Amino acid sequence: MTAIFARAACLLALCSMALLPGCVGAFVGAGATLGTAALEERGLEGAADDTLIRVRINELWSGADERMWRKVGLQVHGGRALLTGHVDTPEMRMKAVRLAWRAKGVREVINEIQIADGTGVSGFARDTIISTELKTKLLLDSKVSSINYSIETVACVVYLIGVAQNREELNRVTNYARNLKYVKRVVSYVTIKKPGPPKPSS
Repeated sequence: MTAIFARAACLLALCSMALLPGCVGAFVGAGATLGTAALEERGLEGAADDTLIRVRINELWSGADERMWRKVGLQVHGGRALLTGHVDTPEMRMKAVRLAWRAKGVREVINEIQIADGTGVSGFARDTIISTELKTKLLLDSKVSSINYSIETVACVVYLIGVAQNREELNRVTNYARNLKYVKRVVSYVTIKKPGPPKPSS
């Protein structure tokens, strides 16, 4: 537990020193994540590590170009950083990916950033509705451990990352997403939970 408290203290220090526009949001998200992390497959320590990675990436983006922090969506799970959203140029897209790799603790960067096509506020609102509807469906399904999934929707494309208990659960989640109105495509970076060691025979 000492290591976990040390990570939490480090997170507070990062937020107080960095003075980033997005740091407050990241910290609020961190509180929600840490509050439920004991129920997740990655556990409390894993959630704390992912939260720190997220803060580090946001700090790098904000320091390089404030627009990058505003335009690029970010989910971190198990050290895997999923980048989504729209940016203005291919150069900004490449820079966002390169900076994400520089953050300590990152094991993989998944680049799903798109170049802006002028979808505007209406497109953003539609994406928000899709994500909200999907999260609600997963939360209400007793056969799905919804806490283990992170969801981003960009231009009506749903991106999933997290850990599924088994293939059947992942299929349920994917089908929910595919059947939502306006959804064009579902992209999954969800991993299947590895089976534990066999129980000793009595």
